[in-house]
Amino acid sequence: MQGSANLNIMIKAARKAGRSLNKDFREVENLQTSAVSAADFVARAGSSASDLVRDDLMGARGTYGYLDSRGETDGEDPTRRWIVNALEGATNYLHGQPHFAVSIALEHKGQIVSAVVFDPAKDEMFYAEKGQGAWLNDNKRVRVSSRTKLVEAVLGHAVPFGVKRTLPATLKDLARVMPECSGLRASGSSALDLAYVAAGRFDGFWQREGHRVDLAAGLLIAAEAGALVEGVRPGQSPLEDGTVLCANNQIFGALAKVIRSTD
Repeated sequence: MQGSANLNIMIKAARKAGRSLNKDFREVENLQTSAVSAADFVARAGSSASDLVRDDLMGARGTYGYLDSRGETDGEDPTRRWIVNALEGATNYLHGQPHFAVSIALEHKGQIVSAVVFDPAKDEMFYAEKGQGAWLNDNKRVRVSSRTKLVEAVLGHAVPFGVKRTLPATLKDLARVMPECSGLRASGSSALDLAYVAAGRFDGFWQREGHRVDLAAGLLIAAEAGALVEGVRPGQSPLEDGTVLCANNQIFGALAKVIRSTD
């Protein structure tokens, strides 16, 4: 796909941040004996990657607004905003697990129009623009799986950590979904989970409590690959409410019936 100028800027920024994260990731394993020093190191690695992304994006489009995990900055152009998580999957990174992503989305008038999810450990760049399909690396178009039965499906999901308010409902989800599908995977990265639905590696994904900076890019990539994307409850907006129910057309109805029966 011949991407727009904005998409090319996003891809370049994601690759630069990814190189920085990969370099620092090689040091994380050496710090595991001290949880405090490892956590501090990862925080610095994430902050450095965030700075790199922000410098590239705002250097190229300085009038746009900007939202990342550190806060929001209004732009001179009120219709456009960058939405960024430069280290999505930070807990994986902290524990030396090579499954994390740089997630960058561009919002225009409340709609995500361009998206990049870059997995630097595997050198996989997922990207999409509204109406142009979803792609992986050098012009390989990706599409959702063609499986038609929930019993054959492998699903991604996000279990809330600690005492998050949605933990009880999520545990009910798991009890109902596990007997109905082929397998569940909790990868620790919502952005990559949604990209995996786009690529047909997962047949569906759901999450009850997410954040805009984690989800924005993956939501567009999944939708452009042919996934149905809704909130967990009918009428909810994944981007606004942080709840996601996502699957191919054939499986979505069955998955929605199971998940929504817990509410």
